Amino acid sequence: MQREDHRGGSHQVCHDYREAKQLSRKISFAVGPPRFYSERQQEVNTSRVLFRSHPLVRHGLSILRNQEDHFGHGILHAARVAVDAGALVMMESEGGSYGQDVDRFMLLAHLAGVFHDVRRFEKQHAKKSAEAAEKIFRTSFGLRETEVTAITKAIGNHEAFQPVEPLQDSLALLISDALYDADKFRWGPDNFTEMLWSMLERRNVPISAVMGRYLEGMKGIEKIRGTFRSQAGKAYGPDFIDRGMEIGRRLYTELLKIQ
Repeated sequence: MQREDHRGGSHQVCHDYREAKQLSRKISFAVGPPRFYSERQQEVNTSRVLFRSHPLVRHGLSILRNQEDHFGHGILHAARVAVDAGALVMMESEGGSYGQDVDRFMLLAHLAGVFHDVRRFEKQHAKKSAEAAEKIFRTSFGLRETEVTAITKAIGNHEAFQPVEPLQDSLALLISDALYDADKFRWGPDNFTEMLWSMLERRNVPISAVMGRYLEGMKGIEKIRGTFRSQAGKAYGPDFIDRGMEIGRRLYTELLKIQ
């Protein structure tokens, strides 16, 4: 990897991103995927099938495709959050009294995941995304009032280290906790294999410019470890963060060698 120079310009920076991203993925492969995807494969696969097949999800994705990718928080991020949120809803519903409504609750989690970052660039983006999503849902989705409320409350509560609105309704709490935890799963391996590079590439920032703040950023990620909300999230979330931190540490060592 080479530093940016006057002749290389943005082309060299982009080359550096590609090289670093490939390195991060190689390290991620060596660290291995989070346990969630092997131990809860059935729930994840069930959620993924529903996510891909439901017409309301497809409608939501068609709206989201018109939005800009918000530094790694675009449609790929939304889809991953949605699928994992649906799986968490299914896990949290085990042994409960939800019955056949579980599929419907998974759908609500999917829609929350699709739209949770729709106003990512704005201040208080969770609140602004919830307001935007509410307008969208009331326009063309045909959801019940309680469902719109559950989704929008979940979106409004998904930002880390911000005050959380207490929720008394069990459905809203279920969707809210699942969305938050699925979104924070992304602070694990995804942060170092996808989101970091998307952020740097969009801003055209040389990798060398972030090395001085890299370790401080790692400390921020580590703080997420103790914030998971659902029982399933508490069981699997720390493993996401631990694997992400291990990838981050190894990547930092390798980047120092080639700067």
